Amino acid sequence: MIKKLLFIAFFLVISVGFSQEKSIEKLSASPNPFTNSTTIYFNAKHNQTVLLTVRNVLGKTVFSKEIKVISGRNSFPFQRNDLKSGMYIYAVQSNKEIISKRFVIK
Repeated sequence: MIKKLLFIAFFLVISVGFSQEKSIEKLSASPNPFTNSTTIYFNAKHNQTVLLTVRNVLGKTVFSKEIKVISGRNSFPFQRNDLKSGMYIYAVQSNKEIISKRFVIK
């Protein structure tokens, strides 16, 4: 009986942990790959401030900016500036989560 109760309690804790609502989703960059600039798109569940970062393949942050976003679809233009050609990881971080993807600079 105790084992069953512990199993049910464990299952409920796991279910609550996985069912938390995401505050940001559907991250993408277009065009990808790009030469001089791209636009980063994502959806936000509510108005908030997020941190956009770009890292090289070695993990070094090469760009970072706080952005105030609105509920719904958001976009951020990203300029290559002096970054070399190659693959980079871009990420959007809220106070609850972080999502990331890759883009390629030609």
